[in-house]
Amino acid sequence: MAVADEVPGSLGTTLVSRLQSLRDAVLWKIEGVDEYDLRRPLTPTGTNLLGLVRHLSAVEFGYFGDVFGRPTETELPWAGHEDENADMWATVHETPVDVVRLYREAWAHAAQTFARCDLDTRGRVPWWPDERRDVTLGAILVHMIGETARHAGHMDILRESLDGAAGLTDGNDNLAHPDADDRAAYVRHLEKVARDATGRGQP
Repeated sequence: MAVADEVPGSLGTTLVSRLQSLRDAVLWKIEGVDEYDLRRPLTPTGTNLLGLVRHLSAVEFGYFGDVFGRPTETELPWAGHEDENADMWATVHETPVDVVRLYREAWAHAAQTFARCDLDTRGRVPWWPDERRDVTLGAILVHMIGETARHAGHMDILRESLDGAAGLTDGNDNLAHPDADDRAAYVRHLEKVARDATGRGQP
C-alpha cells in the first residue's frame, strides 16, 4: 500500500503529515520579510533564510527522488555549480517567489514517490557511507522530518533576531509569554538568574 493511500492514523500518514506541517512552518518563517533580510547572511557561517528554503528543496529532490530511482526533470539552479554550498543561497536572478515555487515542486515530486511506494520500499543513498546506503522510504521520511525540523529551528532564531516574530505557526505562537511586556520581563528574569548563578552581579 502506498504511503499516500494508507488509512488515517497509520504510521505513513502520520509521518507525511508531520513533514508537511514542518514544511508549512518553513514557509511561514519567510512571510513578510524584506528581501534583503531574506538573502543576507545572518550568522558567521553565512546561514540565510532564503538559502535554507533552497537547501530543503535540494534535499527533498535528492532523498525522495534520486534515492528511489526517480530523479527530477526540473532544472535545478545549483546543479553543476562550482560552489559546494550553491544550494544554500539564492542567486541575483532568482526571486523569493522562484525559491518558494521550487520548494513546492519538490513537495509535488515527493508526493509522487509516496503514491508509488510504501514505507518498506528500498532505496539507496549514494552520498552516504557504504554501510548505510541501503534504506527504506520509512527511514528516509524520518530522516527528512529531522532535517526539516532542524532547519525550521534555525529559521525560528533567525526570524526572531530580525523582527521579533516568533512561534510555531501563524495564529499559534506557542509561546508561554506571548505578550511583549511579559516576554521582556521573562528575559530580564533569566538574565538575573544567570548572573546570580555565576556571581556576575548586576549588569
